Amino acid sequence: MIDAANAAETVEKLPLITNDAVVLGLLMTILAFVFWSSSSSWTPFKKFYSVVPTLLMCYFLPSLLTTFGVIDPDQSRLYFVSSRFLLPASLVLLTLSIDLPAVRRLGWKAVVMFLTATAGIVLGGPIALLLMHFIAPDAVGGVGPEAVWRGMTTVAGSWIGGGANQAAMKEVFQVGDDLFSVMVAVDVIVANVWMAVLLFAAGRSDAIDARTGADNSAIHDLRRRVEAYQAQVAKIPSLKDTMIVLAAGFGITALGHLGADLITPPLTRLAEQHKFISDMSLNSSFLWLVVIATTGGLILSFTRARQLEGVGASRVGSALLYVLIASIGMNMNIRAIFENPLLFLLGGIWMLVHVTLLLIVAKVIKAPVFFVAVGSQANVGGAASAPVVASAFHPALASVGVLLAVLGYALGTYAAYGTGLIMQAVAAGWGG
Repeated sequence: MIDAANAAETVEKLPLITNDAVVLGLLMTILAFVFWSSSSSWTPFKKFYSVVPTLLMCYFLPSLLTTFGVIDPDQSRLYFVSSRFLLPASLVLLTLSIDLPAVRRLGWKAVVMFLTATAGIVLGGPIALLLMHFIAPDAVGGVGPEAVWRGMTTVAGSWIGGGANQAAMKEVFQVGDDLFSVMVAVDVIVANVWMAVLLFAAGRSDAIDARTGADNSAIHDLRRRVEAYQAQVAKIPSLKDTMIVLAAGFGITALGHLGADLITPPLTRLAEQHKFISDMSLNSSFLWLVVIATTGGLILSFTRARQLEGVGASRVGSALLYVLIASIGMNMNIRAIFENPLLFLLGGIWMLVHVTLLLIVAKVIKAPVFFVAVGSQANVGGAASAPVVASAFHPALASVGVLLAVLGYALGTYAAYGTGLIMQAVAAGWGG
């Protein structure tokens, strides 16, 4: 009877669809529907998309498949494939037409907002832990590997440097597996809700900048330069052109994987004697994949390959990026919010501190909303979502998100480790 009950429970937990080919078809259908409906002249659609950004729907609708048990992202390889193959190819195609001098003219405010975002996470964790101790002390208790402050270190690692730093914090602070799984849900849900807010703001960035008096002229200058270049080299692409575009994207991606496979093993061995290597995530293959892909795209921007923009390089890159967006969206289960509400409240307070500090500094230095959004996502989302948010403002700006996200990798483990030590001290104050 017990075995039968367990078997029935297992069957009940299985998602409706487990075949990745079918899941991919569903995601592509959702993307097609969103783009079709957003360009429709039907009045209800026009009113809806005047409020809700297209990009947000590409992210939100796939999350419903997970929420209602249609698919299970833990049983799917689509996010892995899209992040390891489509993302680097997209980065190449979005950066090969970049105007680096124009990026430099974006100025110091971009770096200031990035560092402010990092500071907001470093300070936000201990503040959230302290506030929750007074609001609901049992929610931030636990002992040994299941102490909540330990689990929060993995969120700090993810929100500053990404998955590699998150895994590093799990090992450094010896976080229990059960607690870690819950904190991953907190990480994904809270970060993605904030990402949704940023995508919403992206559609109203000019109005927000005008209201705050921010100078976004450098951003518009970069956009105009890219648009002018696109118009200059534009032509109707032939099959040959499209194949060359794909070869450029996936060819550099292949070099990225090859380079990562060659670089990572010796660095992993060296990390056993030199801790700073793992502290800086230099032994992360994903870091080197992103770095090589982005560098490859930037190198191509100084060659005749830059003219591939005229046959739709950024359009193909954006299409690949939207598949990644959909796969990110399917990792969010909205019901998880109600299963561990107090821990999500903890994560929400943490994110609120991060956002508040960003807005205060942005107001003081009159930074445009683009710098707020990309500075935040370069920390919270890393190389997977920083270009997504940046491209919501304009595809030409995706590389800015990538460059800042790579900086996040460099700072990630150091800042997350320091945050963990502070949270440990806070918890020790009440015997946690």
